[in-house]
Amino acid sequence: MRILIVGGGYVGLYTALRLQRKLKAELGRGEAEIVVVSPDPYMTYQPFLPEAAAGAISPRHVVVPLRRVLEGCRVVVGEVTSIDHAKHTATVGTLATEETGRTEQLSYDELVLAPGSISRTLPIPGLADHGIGFKTLEEAIGLRNHVIEQMDIASSTRDPAIRDAALTFVFVGGGFAGVEALGELEDMARYAARYYPNVKPDDMKWILVEASDRILPEVGEEMGRYTVTELRRRNIDVRLETRLESCVDRVAVLSDGARFPTRTVVWTAGVKPHPVLAATDLPLNGRGRLKCTPELTVEGVTHAWAAGDAAAVPDVTAEEPGKETAPNAQHAVRQARVLGDNIVRALRDEPLETYAHKYVGSVASLGLHKGVAHVYGRKLKGYPAWFMHRTYHLSRVPTFNRKARVLAEWTLAGLFKREIVSLGSLEHPRAEFELAAGGKPSKGPKGSS
Repeated sequence: MRILIVGGGYVGLYTALRLQRKLKAELGRGEAEIVVVSPDPYMTYQPFLPEAAAGAISPRHVVVPLRRVLEGCRVVVGEVTSIDHAKHTATVGTLATEETGRTEQLSYDELVLAPGSISRTLPIPGLADHGIGFKTLEEAIGLRNHVIEQMDIASSTRDPAIRDAALTFVFVGGGFAGVEALGELEDMARYAARYYPNVKPDDMKWILVEASDRILPEVGEEMGRYTVTELRRRNIDVRLETRLESCVDRVAVLSDGARFPTRTVVWTAGVKPHPVLAATDLPLNGRGRLKCTPELTVEGVTHAWAAGDAAAVPDVTAEEPGKETAPNAQHAVRQARVLGDNIVRALRDEPLETYAHKYVGSVASLGLHKGVAHVYGRKLKGYPAWFMHRTYHLSRVPTFNRKARVLAEWTLAGLFKREIVSLGSLEHPRAEFELAAGGKPSKGPKGSS
């Protein structure tokens, strides 16, 4: 019997861990096999991306290596491009596909769909050319290097136009990703400015653009208003009910008529289901997510399961009918445990468990020692909220190994100064050798953009 898990994120990792534990005897006898297909050989703990971007946590401590944690599973690094559930087969493109031109066909008995989501972009002129995402570890570290590089550019020129564009940072999207990324990076850049004699914190423009009339809706209206006040107190320009209309030629044009020459447009305006869902014969709702039952089975079919961002799971704790669980980490981790248990229950012909979890609230970091929280009806702000944010996510990051390493880094950060070095050349490691060999490096002699 083969259980195929598509995706190595929260749901994929925790479901595989649960199955690995529950089916230990069957796996040992060779009666069962768990296959995890993931585009990366690691799971990224996304709530730590803003701190990784700010240099508070080492990038390698934000990820959990799948092969080390899932010793009883087979991990395939690749992308599932289509699924024919009627035939119980999945088409997988692996790292060797580019060399051979051939994809693999994986058969399965039980299917777990947890591919997660991707950034939801809009057809805004110039966005594809100049926009920067903030959903992966690579994007987070790339953005950190980019911000420090812009400060280097500003400090090395007297041209006011170049300086102004380099020191203007536009973030689009007022959800967790946008607010936390802006808060952490502004905090880091403000600290880094002390090492640039001709760059002052007030020289930098940080702009948050949000299409709705509030930010951080998950922490409640009151805490959302407090966050706007706190950001504006730090001279961050928060523009509500405003949209990005263009960023052609590195000029951010907003719907309120404002224009900002900038070399940095960070797009965090929402996510959408992974495109592999559209390449299946499974039922989807109007927003492209899999229709699921409260037991986390895919509606109307057998031997198919889903959870997390890809699944429209009914919220049985909600008072209003038809409400679905939010696509966030809080639900994904808990759904994965129920999902893993239900697969084992189904294999043993036992009744399935219903997923029920009442949303307890949210916490958000706004930089070092700054945050907001609305948990179990209690509202916190400032240092207490920031401390709760760190404590909560430290308890949730997988494996004791990662918990210990993150805690050690936070402890050392309290004793020593921040690291503000840019390692942008790591993104183009062959650039210098190409130049030495007589070629033309694609991103300059040191890989700078």
